[in-house]
Amino acid sequence: MNKPKMTTEKGIPSNSRVLMLLGQLEKMNGETVFSDVEVARHVTAKILHLIQTQEKTRKEIMAKGSSGIEVILTSLESTRDLQTVLNILYILNELVSVGGGYRVGVLVSKGGTAILLQLLLSASKESPPSDELMLHLHSILAKVGPKDKKFGIKARVHGALNITVNLLRQNLQNHKLLLPCLQVLRVYSANSVNAVSLGKNGVVDLMFKIIGPYSKKSTSLLKVALDTLGALLKSKTNARRAVDRAYMPMLLAVYQDWHRNDTRHRHMLIRKGILGCIKNITNIKPGRKAFIDAHGMKILYSTSTECLPVRTLDPLVNASSLVMRKCFPKNRLPLSTIKSVFQHTLPHVPAEGPVAQIYSQPPDVDDVLDDSDDNDENDTENDTENEEEEKDRNAQNDDIETDISKLRPKQNLGRPLQELKLYERFFPELSQDFQLYFDSEGKCLNPPAPPATKSIGPIIVPTAQVQAPPNPGPAHWEACLANDEPGPAHRETLSANDEPSDPPLHLESIHLSNDCDHAHWPQQARELARELERMALDGADSPPPNAVNGQRPPTPGEAERDFYCHRESEDDRDREREEDSSSLSSGEQAVLEVPDMAALLPLHDPELYIHMVKSTCSVPQYSEVAYPDYFGHILPPFREHILERVYGVQRLKIFQDIERLIHPADILEKVVYDLDLRLHSCPVISDGEALKFNSQFESGNLRKAVQVRRFEYDLILNSDINSNHYHQWFYFEVSSMRVATPYRFNIINCEKSNSQFNYGMQVLMYSVQEAIGGRPRWIRTGTDICYYKNHFSRSSLAAGGQKGKSYYTLTFTMTFQHKDDVCYFAYHYPYTYSTLKMHLQKLESLRTPQIYLQQDVLCETLGGNGCPVLTITAMPDSPAADHICQFRNRPYVFLTSRVHPGETNASWVMKGTLEFLMSSSPTAQSLREAYIFKIVPMLNPDGVINGNHRCSLSGEDLNRQWLNPNAELHPTIYHTKGLLQYLSAIQRAPMVYCDYHGHSRKKNVFMYGCSIKETVWQTNASATSCDLQEDLGYRTLPKILSHVAPAFSMSSCSFVVEKSKESTARVVVWREMGVQKSYTMESTLCGCDQGKYKGLQIGTRELEEMGAQFCVALLRLKRLTSPLELRHPSHFLDLETEVIQTNCKATSPTTYVLEEDEPSFLEEVDYSAESNEENADDDRTSDTEAALT
Repeated sequence: MNKPKMTTEKGIPSNSRVLMLLGQLEKMNGETVFSDVEVARHVTAKILHLIQTQEKTRKEIMAKGSSGIEVILTSLESTRDLQTVLNILYILNELVSVGGGYRVGVLVSKGGTAILLQLLLSASKESPPSDELMLHLHSILAKVGPKDKKFGIKARVHGALNITVNLLRQNLQNHKLLLPCLQVLRVYSANSVNAVSLGKNGVVDLMFKIIGPYSKKSTSLLKVALDTLGALLKSKTNARRAVDRAYMPMLLAVYQDWHRNDTRHRHMLIRKGILGCIKNITNIKPGRKAFIDAHGMKILYSTSTECLPVRTLDPLVNASSLVMRKCFPKNRLPLSTIKSVFQHTLPHVPAEGPVAQIYSQPPDVDDVLDDSDDNDENDTENDTENEEEEKDRNAQNDDIETDISKLRPKQNLGRPLQELKLYERFFPELSQDFQLYFDSEGKCLNPPAPPATKSIGPIIVPTAQVQAPPNPGPAHWEACLANDEPGPAHRETLSANDEPSDPPLHLESIHLSNDCDHAHWPQQARELARELERMALDGADSPPPNAVNGQRPPTPGEAERDFYCHRESEDDRDREREEDSSSLSSGEQAVLEVPDMAALLPLHDPELYIHMVKSTCSVPQYSEVAYPDYFGHILPPFREHILERVYGVQRLKIFQDIERLIHPADILEKVVYDLDLRLHSCPVISDGEALKFNSQFESGNLRKAVQVRRFEYDLILNSDINSNHYHQWFYFEVSSMRVATPYRFNIINCEKSNSQFNYGMQVLMYSVQEAIGGRPRWIRTGTDICYYKNHFSRSSLAAGGQKGKSYYTLTFTMTFQHKDDVCYFAYHYPYTYSTLKMHLQKLESLRTPQIYLQQDVLCETLGGNGCPVLTITAMPDSPAADHICQFRNRPYVFLTSRVHPGETNASWVMKGTLEFLMSSSPTAQSLREAYIFKIVPMLNPDGVINGNHRCSLSGEDLNRQWLNPNAELHPTIYHTKGLLQYLSAIQRAPMVYCDYHGHSRKKNVFMYGCSIKETVWQTNASATSCDLQEDLGYRTLPKILSHVAPAFSMSSCSFVVEKSKESTARVVVWREMGVQKSYTMESTLCGCDQGKYKGLQIGTRELEEMGAQFCVALLRLKRLTSPLELRHPSHFLDLETEVIQTNCKATSPTTYVLEEDEPSFLEEVDYSAESNEENADDDRTSDTEAALT
């Protein structure tokens, strides 16, 4: 007898018993018809027995290189004998039941799916079909289907859908056959086209016949039925069908029943399955309405509340939370318009764009809310068969520039040289002979001292007893300053810290004065700081003139409101005096001597700051100064760690929001601050125990405050001027707080889809009590911080035409430490335009004979403010010709900053750079001798002054105007670009250009640069080797920074050029001026996750250090690129290797983010910021969805 011709894997004996049996089967397959049915039954039965009893038999059949599975499938396809078919199905079932997905994959790859479906079709034609055959056939299909990506299409083509549905209808009471049928239906329904077809065939109604109330029987069957129904309801057509048949109340009733009876929580998957069905129905607008009408909010809220104590039930709580957030009725912001409270008339309105749209908008248009509904998608079903391929296509980045001609830098001045000569006056260093700077012996003369500022005198906290002018306002403020008197509202804030503090100082009872006699102060800063901590209140023997009948003067908040807005009744004031009279001894007022802070803050001068405020022009015509800007900021003596968020905090906050809908009677909805009232009355609305808010000072931003509960406030930010969006930056004052009482603050109109507030960042607070106590500083504070999508609809007019968008809420809780305190909250460390002017003037005092410092005003902004430009370098050694030649031939470094007002960290980095450049250290002197620095420290003064987040007064993002800036609308960009174009025209293009920015959704400090090679590598664009020839010097500076600056992260840098960034400074300077080392340097708003500062939130110390280290890196860059170093270019070989390694490790390209200078948020997300995971993130971000905790 000849042995069967079976192919076997090496190592398996060819005379194996199972292989001999398979050989017999193969021989029978070769015959036209199975001639001997009994032999076929006998052989298949023997194979089944071997498989059931010997694991090695399974391995032999499924081994790589074995054709055993093909023989079995061929036999299944050719035989017509029922018993043989059943034996083969038993064999296949045994094979795929163990061994994981590999064995199923082998079966699919051998064409098993089509053979099984064809057998199903054939078996259905039998009358009646064999129940046993259908049972085992569906059991195998249920295992095979999930592993076959084309299973849904194959099943539909073979007509298997109706066969399974009919079998299901006929066997509703036959649970043994019902289970595998449901399992196969679940796989069918994963295909959207199949789901629609099954829904039309009545399968949705069929599922509701199987689903029922709590029962300990057939729980496995019910679980599969719920999964199948959930898959069907992903189709919007089926979801509408469920709504029309009133299945939503039924699902809620079933869920309640299981919740009540499943007391031991053994059937959590069934309860989760019911919630999944509810969630899918609520993906459509009628489904959400049906959910609300069926009291779904109350049902899920009550059941979730009962589940909260049990940690294992978190999946139920999370699913319920997603449904409730999605169904929460969309509300409009409590505003009459989303346009900024303030308007500024433009020289001319752009022909197109968002600003033109605002100006052309009819006055009666409701721009706060339009007819849009979140998650309301098109009615058409998705007929895409290859859904995985579609997802892959959608995931591809279409923003990376692929046009090689656009990637290749081309020198393009854009303006004639004759016109560019206008900027020659800003480069006197290229024409001066320096004869006046040296004496006859060749010694450098001291530069003239800066003019001394006039003393403003003591600073007195205003009280209601001060005689107020009849019409207080900007005119009065100017008069106060002109007479060397303090304005009525010098404000400061202070934050609580971890140090033990002195008893709280009562602001209403203190008199502040600058001590002009410095003789008694210690010489060293440490001694001064120690003296500062020892400051105490000196009680007066008799009531001061301000006190009336021995009573205390009002608090600063009361005084300011009374000074500006005489709206508090005398009864209210008398009642407040009676309540607080016990806090002070009758007839006593404390006086605090505030020392000169010059030793601790050498570049801060409160008197000079007030002087600078006088010349700052604001659209609202601010007449107040914030205390933090006046007092200044001293570094805290402690490190501030990234906050570890408490488990479940976001869920808790969302539940509190949902309570507003369930218990509306508990909500106050009391407006306590409204900037829209400023033209008619005071925006501060005093009402009993409510907090008092204010933001009417430079860089302030708070539009409205609404008290929703006794200790909870909704806050609304103002849009950028001449805009209707960009809400992120905030800076406001709070007073009249209670001590040791947790207050919740909700900023409800944020726009970004995620924030570092979800990953450990805290808000900043400044306490006036602490400042007066000798600790004037901003500190990170707040608990229960999270950032999530809310129920306030965002108009399509403010969302680029996109409908269905919502705002986001930043919520935090604050417990105040001092009575009668005045506190300030900010998004990041404030740095105002007046602060910059003060610092620049103070820099003059640091100038030595060796420093060349030139300050000019580049242009005037739309708001009438000057844009300063600085030139810093080292003086030539002498006026000799060779020294002057060496001086003029120094390469330029061009630095800019603060184009986006809300990125205040950029100004702190710039401050560090300027201080280092003006320092007397040998390193700084070497750096000045190496380069000429041309610096524009604030590109957007108007935006900074008026509290904008991103735009200038033109209502446009200035960092999107570099390609074609308008001299009238974008003067600072137009003329800064003119400076660069002039340098390029005279063949003196900068060696380095860097624009300082801040980043809201990434940690660390990093750079964006420009590279043809790295851009092409991120795409499928074809390019010749000639096109990819590129000097890798663009990586040198970031690489140096990664070694010298602890906060800098090389791994976060990107050198890809994107289409959406073609009009940014970095790309335009690289492309048009040919500056290879053109960068954007981004500093985190949060903190670091690597290096020396890992786990710490970033502060002004680290930001200023970054600015200084940038200078150090430039000096090393100079040495690396010197002719001597270029003879040994080993570091360039290292850069080449690093580029290749970086490209190989790249897993995700930078992704386009609408209106952002940053890639999508790629940090692992632990807390969902979305209301449901089906929706794509706003602004096309790719945030990872996770369970809500």
